[in-house]
Amino acid sequence: MTIRLYNTLTRNKEDFKPVKPGKVGIYLCGPTVYAKAHIGHMVGPVIFDTVKRYLAYSGYDVTWVVNITDVDDKLIKKGKELGLSMTQVARENTADYLANLAGLGVDQIDHMPKATENIDEIIRFIQGLIDQDFAYVADGDVFFDVGRDPGYGKLSNRSADSQQGEGGEAAAKKRSASDFALWKAAKPDEPSWDSPWGQGRPGWHIECSAMSRRLLGETFDIHGGGLDLIFPHHENEIAQSECCHGKPMVKYWMHNGLLRAAAAGKVGGRAEREAAEATVDTKMSRSKGAGGLADQIARFGGETIRFFLLRTHYRSTVEYSEQGLEETKTALDGFARFFERYQRITGQSFYAVTPIARQADGGLPAGDDPLLAEVAQRRSEFIAKMDDDFNSGGAISELFELLRGLNKFADQQQLEDAAARTDAALASFRRGVDTLRELTAVLGLFRTPPAAKSGGDSELLDKLLSLLVELRAEARKRKDFATADRIRQGLGEMGITLEDRKDGTGWRLP
Repeated sequence: MTIRLYNTLTRNKEDFKPVKPGKVGIYLCGPTVYAKAHIGHMVGPVIFDTVKRYLAYSGYDVTWVVNITDVDDKLIKKGKELGLSMTQVARENTADYLANLAGLGVDQIDHMPKATENIDEIIRFIQGLIDQDFAYVADGDVFFDVGRDPGYGKLSNRSADSQQGEGGEAAAKKRSASDFALWKAAKPDEPSWDSPWGQGRPGWHIECSAMSRRLLGETFDIHGGGLDLIFPHHENEIAQSECCHGKPMVKYWMHNGLLRAAAAGKVGGRAEREAAEATVDTKMSRSKGAGGLADQIARFGGETIRFFLLRTHYRSTVEYSEQGLEETKTALDGFARFFERYQRITGQSFYAVTPIARQADGGLPAGDDPLLAEVAQRRSEFIAKMDDDFNSGGAISELFELLRGLNKFADQQQLEDAAARTDAALASFRRGVDTLRELTAVLGLFRTPPAAKSGGDSELLDKLLSLLVELRAEARKRKDFATADRIRQGLGEMGITLEDRKDGTGWRLP
C-alpha cells in the first residue's frame, strides 16, 4: 500500500512521492529557547521521530532537521530579566530541551542547526531577495515586500492584510503594514552581527528558510510544525523561499494538532480507534502555566508520555491531563506484564529480541497456524493504519489486539507449563512476539528495559515482599481468606500488584 499523507497546502490526502526517489528530507520547526521546555514542545518531535522511523521502516533514506532559535526578542528580554547574556539563556534552555527529547526517546534527529551558527547563510539569502527586488532596505532594517508575491496566503488562505507586522519604529519604515522583517537593525545593548546593511540580527522567519535550504535544498519533501505556525511563520517561509528560488519550497506540509488541558479517555480499549481529525484553537503554553516536563518524565516515565502523545492522530488535539497519563501508564503495565511472562516462558528478555528494521523483511510464513494468521492480520492492519497519514493511534490499537492474542494463545497452549506445552506452540509464540517487537520499535516504544532499582533499599524491599507473599500463602492454606485479602488489598493501596501464577506469586511495583 502506498503511504498517503494530508497536505495542508492542498487540503487533501496525497500519495507520498519524494522529490528524489528513495530519499526524504524533513524539516520541523524547533523551539525558541528562552525558557525550559513543557510537554507541548514534545508533541511535534515525538510525532516526527515516529514519522522518520516509519519512513525508514518503509525503505526510505531519511534526513530530519530540527532547528533551534537562539536569537529572538524573547531571548533578549529573558536575559535582561535574569541578568544573563542571551547566549547563556539559550545554552541552558537548549540543554534542557535536549535532555527532555532524550527522555522521550526522540533520537532520530540528524541535524539541529542554531540560528546564530547560520548568520552568513541568512545574510546570503536576504541579499538574494534584495537583488530580485522582493526585499528592500530601510535605515538598517530589511523587509520582505509582501505585495511582490502574488501567491502570498496560499497555505493559510489568509490575505496579506492579515499579516501582523512589527509596530513602533519598524512600522514607520515599511512600504506596507503587511511587510515583515528579514533583518533588524541593532539596538543598544542587544546582540548583533555585521551585514551589508549595518549591524543587526535576523528576523524569525528567514532563519528557517535559510537553514532548511542549506541542509535539505531549495525544494524538499516534508515541512512540519504545529497548527499555530501555519500563519504567519510558515506562510512567510514559503514567500521568502519561493520568491528567492522560483520553485516550490516544500512538497508536503504536515501540521500537528496542539496540546490542551482536558480529561482523557480510556487507553487501549477496543473502542479506541482512529481519532477524529480535528483542528484546535487553544494550546498549552508557558503563558498558561504549563511546564515541569523533567518532573513529569521522572514521575510517569518518558515512555508513558511518548505513548500518550502517539495514541491520538497527529492532526488531532492532544487532550492532556494527569489522569490521562495515569491511564496510559496502567495500559503500558499490560505490556510490561507480558514481557515478564515472555521471559518466564522462553528464558529470554523481550528487550533482547532484535527488531526487524525493514517492513519488507518482516513477513510471516504462509500456512495453517492460527496464531501466525492472526499475527499477520494485526501486522497488516498496523501497516495500513500507518500508511494512512501516519495514524499512530490506530496502529496502537492493533498492538493491543496483538497483545491480547498472544496472551490468549499462551493461556490456551499452557506455555508456562514446561511439561504441557509443545515445541510447535512455543515456536509460534516466539514468532508472534518477534512481530510485536518489530511493530513497537517502529513507534519507538519498548526499546530499552526500564531502569532497575538498585542498592540496599531494593534488596530490603524484595525481602519484605517475599515475606508478605509467604504469609499470604500460609493464610490461604489455613483458609484465613480475610487475612490473605487484607495483605493483597494493603499492597494494592501502595500500588504493588500481586500476581498469582502456577509457579507461585509474583509482584509488580508501581
